Amino acid sequence: MKTVTIEKVPAVEPSAVVTSASANGTLLDFAELTKARLTMLVLVTTAVGYYLGADTFTPATLFHAVFGTALAAAGAAALNQWWEHQFDALMHRTRMRPIPGGRMLPRDAAIVGGALGAAGVIYLAIACNLLSAALAATTIAIYIFAYTPLKRISTVNTLVGAIPGALPPMIGWAAARNDLAWPAWSLFAILFCWQMPHFFAIAWMYREDYARAGFRMLSSADLNGARSGRQSVLFASLLLAASVVPAVMGFTSPSYLALEVLLGGAFLLLAVRFYMKRTVAAARALFIASIIYLPLLLGTLVLTKS
Repeated sequence: MKTVTIEKVPAVEPSAVVTSASANGTLLDFAELTKARLTMLVLVTTAVGYYLGADTFTPATLFHAVFGTALAAAGAAALNQWWEHQFDALMHRTRMRPIPGGRMLPRDAAIVGGALGAAGVIYLAIACNLLSAALAATTIAIYIFAYTPLKRISTVNTLVGAIPGALPPMIGWAAARNDLAWPAWSLFAILFCWQMPHFFAIAWMYREDYARAGFRMLSSADLNGARSGRQSVLFASLLLAASVVPAVMGFTSPSYLALEVLLGGAFLLLAVRFYMKRTVAAARALFIASIIYLPLLLGTLVLTKS
């Protein structure tokens, strides 16, 4: 078995926090603490969920749903970094995040995360409805108290972590209709299945980095990529099946089915390529394809809504 060398990274004491950071630097640190790029994806899926669920499109309600979800997602991201900051310091790709990089105190990150998360849930309860607020609270709870600690315990963490990642479109749907009808669950299934090849590709590319922090990822003992590749193919296949459900149930126009099969088929082929080649290049291609695939699929859903 290949031995992974654990590199020691000097710990950064709280006293090393840079107190004279510029306003621009502070904003960048806040954006990194709240995982701004990931939060943007959450907002897009929330907006799509609202649009698909709304009988009458109301811009104000859309704003409330997206804004409340943004607060909740940002809070969850900040709490995640607060919880994992000691482990982030051991990984090359995360060692310069605000807390391990010494630019923010763990206590401050915890306060920011808790305040944002609570504000998001309360805002949704007041501006939208209790169902959307309950879904946001569930998202935060699973992300922080299940997924985050499981990363150092079991490889099942990826499956658990995909649950909060798939809930935002349901929050948008609930804000629009105050129910969770079958189309909302089909959106959940699509986001859940999509995340798996996406994360398997990332985890395999950075498997040694995750090992340094002691994270139990599927790729940890998967030195040749066979297991990660098989699971990527499995969930890309399930994604293709889940994505045709809206068309089968008459939620979209017939053109959606042809476009989805084309998109899903191409994504599946790249998952198969990763399994066959098992190289970093193949994993990166699957990762990039996942980033391209999702907005194309969501856009197709929006444009073909019947």
